[in-house]
Amino acid sequence: MTRLLQFARLLQFICVLILTASAGLTPAAAQPDFPNRPIRMVVPYPPGGATDITARAFAHDLTEVLGQPVVVDHKPGGGTNIGAEHVARSAPDGYTLYVANFASHAVNRWLWKKLPFDPIEDFTPIAMMVRGPMFLCVRPGLDVKNVGELVALAKKNPGKLTYGSTGNGSPNHISGELLKHLTKIDVVHVPFKGSANLNANIMSGQVDYGFDASIIAMHHNGQVRCIGVASDFTWPTEPQLPTLAKSGVPGFDLSSFFGIVGPKGVPQPIVEKLNKAFRTVAQRPDIAKRLAITGTVPFPATVEETRDFLREQDGKWAPIVKASGARVD
Repeated sequence: MTRLLQFARLLQFICVLILTASAGLTPAAAQPDFPNRPIRMVVPYPPGGATDITARAFAHDLTEVLGQPVVVDHKPGGGTNIGAEHVARSAPDGYTLYVANFASHAVNRWLWKKLPFDPIEDFTPIAMMVRGPMFLCVRPGLDVKNVGELVALAKKNPGKLTYGSTGNGSPNHISGELLKHLTKIDVVHVPFKGSANLNANIMSGQVDYGFDASIIAMHHNGQVRCIGVASDFTWPTEPQLPTLAKSGVPGFDLSSFFGIVGPKGVPQPIVEKLNKAFRTVAQRPDIAKRLAITGTVPFPATVEETRDFLREQDGKWAPIVKASGARVD
C-alpha cells in the first residue's frame, strides 16, 4: 500500500512537471488575460505624416477597446526597414506590432538588393486599418492646372523639374517613378523624411511636385494645388479630382495602405483578439471623419483577408518597380 501511494505521488509530480513545461511552450495559454500591459505600435516614419495620424487615431480607440494603453513608437529610417526589422526580431507575444505599409510590404523586396527580413515569412498578419490615395500636387506658382500640362512642362524642360517623396521605396517615390516611366519625362527625385517634410517642401516651393495622401489638407487650404489622384477610380473623399488614368496617363493605378502585423509566431488567440479590436475601431462611424485629413478610408478586414491582401501586394508591384528602374542598394 505504501509503495502504491509513493507511486501515485510520483505520477502526480511528473504530471505537474509536464503541465508546467507545456505552459511555458504555449504563450497563448500562459496569457489568457491578454493584454495585461501596454502594446507598442511601431511606425516606420517620423511623426506628422499620414502613417502617424492613422496610427494615433487607431491607438486612441484601441486603448479603450482593449483596456490597455496602445502607444505609437516611431522608428524611422532605412526606407521603413529599421522599424520593420525591429518588429520582426521582437518577441511574438502580441505586445509589439508593426504598421505594415506599401514600402515594407509591397516594394522593398524589389527595390533593395538585400532585406534583413522577409515581408511575408517573418511576420504574422493581423489586421488592416486603411487604404490611402496618392494625390498628385504641385507647388504654388507652378504654371500647370492639370496632369497633361505638368507632363508637357517636364518634356519642355528635361532634367529641370523636381519631385519629392517620403524616401526611397515609399509609395510616393514609386508613384513619381511610375509617372516618369509611363510618360517618358526626365525629372529629378528628391527624397525627404516623412510626409510632413515632403509637404512642407512642396508648399515652400523647394520641389515642383509630389505624390502624398495627407497633402490634401494643404490643397483645401490653398497652400498647394492637387491635380489628380493615382488610384484607378475616383477617390470617395475627393470626387472632384480626376484620376491620372483619365488625365492622359493610362495604366496608372497606385494606392497606399496601412495594416497591422506582428512578429512571426504570434499565437492565434491573440491574433484573433487583436483583429477583432482593429475591426471594431475601423467600423466606428467617427473614425473616417477623424482620418479625413489624411485622405484615407477605413479598411476593416479579417485575419484571412489581411493575409491574402498582403500576399497580393508583395507580388503585384515587381514588374512595375523593375520597369521604373528604381533601385536602392
